[in-house]
Amino acid sequence: MEETAPQKGTVTQRAIERITAMIREGELEPGERLPTEREFAARLGISRSSMREAIRALTVLGVVEARHGSGIYVTRLEAGDLLETFGVVADLSRGRQLVELLEVRRVLESNATALAAARITPDRLAEVEKHLAAMNATDDPEEILAHDLAFHREIAAAAGNGTTAAILEGLSSRTFRARVRRGYQEEGAFARTRREHAAIHRALAARDPEAARAAAAAHVGAVEEWLRARLED
Repeated sequence: MEETAPQKGTVTQRAIERITAMIREGELEPGERLPTEREFAARLGISRSSMREAIRALTVLGVVEARHGSGIYVTRLEAGDLLETFGVVADLSRGRQLVELLEVRRVLESNATALAAARITPDRLAEVEKHLAAMNATDDPEEILAHDLAFHREIAAAAGNGTTAAILEGLSSRTFRARVRRGYQEEGAFARTRREHAAIHRALAARDPEAARAAAAAHVGAVEEWLRARLED
């Protein structure tokens, strides 16, 4: 029997929790195909409509994926897949929530940059330098933004922590960065951001984790303080 509307959300949530528990406990493994909707609903003792809603929610979260003509599968459960929706949150944030996200980015990016200074390979350092040079060689905001994102992406990858890199990718999404940068640059901060990127590169090249941490914190912190000041005006 179908659940009534007031109950459905609760039943669906319980189904989501049960499925995630099955994955956590190893009853369902990454890459494994889920039972059919009818079989799974009967197994969990819920209606097919509630099962359908639970699967839809888990698909949005990146926990399961639909393969056309094949069925529903548990994803690889990698950080980049599971944190995909984080970038959406960043893109839609406004006001003080935007400041909070920048604060989180400052903490994570400064630590990731310090790790990168200790671990970066010559090839990856060359990539960082390439994007820095490209930022300095153009006044086109779109080109600068693209190389800015790539500059920080290379550093996050060099830190060697996939989860941190995935979170920073969400916090540094193109739309999020463009929204902040647009106003920031209108106040003449273009040259300063170039200097900040250069300071980060120098610290990486010197293999100096503490200098790298400080340079990254100052870079994100400058934007954070600018945004705080705008909200207070």
